[in-house]
Amino acid sequence: MSNKITFNLNALIESIEKIALYSKDFENADAFYHDQKSFDASMMQFVVIGEIISRLDENFKTFHSEIPWQKIKDFRNIIAHDYFGIDADEIWDIINNKLLPLKNDIKILLSNG
Repeated sequence: MSNKITFNLNALIESIEKIALYSKDFENADAFYHDQKSFDASMMQFVVIGEIISRLDENFKTFHSEIPWQKIKDFRNIIAHDYFGIDADEIWDIINNKLLPLKNDIKILLSNG
């Protein structure tokens, strides 16, 4: 695995960890959504995640198609281009049910490097 890919995968983990940190003190989507700093900071990290994915080598993403790279990148586009149409419950679900598995998958990729 190239140093560039390793760097980008580590950056993905860092962004995921930031989202977890920014959202950890909230009990539900509504409370999270109404804390503008935490919500906006998390949304920015989702944008960062999408940008990082767009920089990953296409062959690498094809070889590791078990990760839904395009779906994650598309989510970034929704946040960036339709920010006021974001569903807080959907964001909350992603944070609580999809980010940890993604982080674990990326760690596996790094360990198999």
